[in-house]
Amino acid sequence: MAPRNDDTAWLRPGLTLAGAAREFFRHPSPKVLVPAAAAAVAARVAMGRWGRADAIVPAVVVGLEPFVEWLVHVNVLHWRPKTVGGRRVDPLLSRKHREHHRDPRDAELVFIPMPVVRGAIGGLVVVNALALRSPRRIMTGLATSLTLLAGYEWTHFLIHSSYRPKHAPYRIAWRSHRLHHYRNERYWFGVVTPVSDQVLGTYPAKDEVPASPTAKTLGVEDHRAA
Repeated sequence: MAPRNDDTAWLRPGLTLAGAAREFFRHPSPKVLVPAAAAAVAARVAMGRWGRADAIVPAVVVGLEPFVEWLVHVNVLHWRPKTVGGRRVDPLLSRKHREHHRDPRDAELVFIPMPVVRGAIGGLVVVNALALRSPRRIMTGLATSLTLLAGYEWTHFLIHSSYRPKHAPYRIAWRSHRLHHYRNERYWFGVVTPVSDQVLGTYPAKDEVPASPTAKTLGVEDHRAA
């Protein structure tokens, strides 16, 4: 029997959710994001004293998430390199995302780069602290934000794996993200949900837009990461 190739196990036919989870946790960002989200949830539970804000804050964060994801995808992930003051401006996240479009089957490129993960966690702490002030509300917001970010990583990984959709919500996310990669990169920016695309006009029927010749390059030929 041939030895198991962990680098391709996530692409093999018949992948189960349990098998996908095992492959998911082999990568760095889930090893940070999932424990961070779990720790934030546990900390909030330990703080107790639940109030109305503990329902309102998560509702607001969940409502904003698809639009934040859309804005980041459009303006950061699909950023085209620019020269400003004689210097090339091309963020790590943008470079890695172009590589991901070049090779959607490379597992390492599916995940948020670790420097960005660390920055995102720090940024979420700051944003929640500035917006919510109360320690309990801050922890509620942080727990919700980190859980959603970990959920984004899992959904994105699963979509690119060989696991096939069995339920309607995931089937919709699976189809729209694959259209983004293989049909036209100017549409279908949502990964977890198509709500932001539907609201912002980037969720056409497949046959309403042509196949894009730049779906793999995002219009940038120099795709090498620094």
